[in-house]
Amino acid sequence: MAEQGKIAKNEKRRATVARYAARRALLKAVIRNPQTPDEERLAARHEPARRPRDADATRVRNRGSVDGRPRGYLRAFGLSRARVREQAHAGHLPGVRKPSW
Repeated sequence: MAEQGKIAKNEKRRATVARYAARRALLKAVIRNPQTPDEERLAARHEPARRPRDADATRVRNRGSVDGRPRGYLRAFGLSRARVREQAHAGHLPGVRKPSW
């Protein structure tokens, strides 16, 4: 189980990213538009440095939804590899079969 503080901090980062997502999309559109004047484009390129550091989506860490484990995250299930194995053995994941040799 991950520390509760780490999980809470990651959720706070997700909220910050969501709050700044519309502004980021607008700035990217300004930068990509060939009709935009050079001064405006340059200002749009420098604005991300003025936003909070956690407003960037790359700062969010994928964590397992059950235990918050940051490593071995499987996107298809939203769980860490340890919990996928545990739940597959218990038969809680539909369509997943336990391999037998």
